[in-house]
Amino acid sequence: AVQVQESGGGSVQAGGSLNLSCAASADTSRFYCMGWFRQAPGKEREGITTINIHGDTTYVDSVKGRFTISQDNAKNTLYLQMNTLKPEDTAVYYCAAEALSDRDGVCHPAHYNYWGQGTQVTVSS
Repeated sequence: AVQVQESGGGSVQAGGSLNLSCAASADTSRFYCMGWFRQAPGKEREGITTINIHGDTTYVDSVKGRFTISQDNAKNTLYLQMNTLKPEDTAVYYCAAEALSDRDGVCHPAHYNYWGQGTQVTVSS
């Protein structure tokens, strides 16, 4: 079974940076979409950024200009560079991947096949 595993979380002060990694047990060039989600205490999980097989990216407004998603298929790894972190970025961060199929369209949480266990990011003020 395909597995994806996040790493790189931790505790930082506001204004700091973290770079999350998501290592896949399969060839990431065979994923149609990959994305990062987060879930803060008491809140629902939200999708924050995606990247598709064409290299197109999307970002939720709250992270635009601060977070960057990237993918290294040679290492089968997805990254999330997070800069200018704020206390409201505190959450468990998850990566997810959608297997390549006949589907062609926008990335959507309903289509992700593989989910990681999450990594905690804590930003203090």
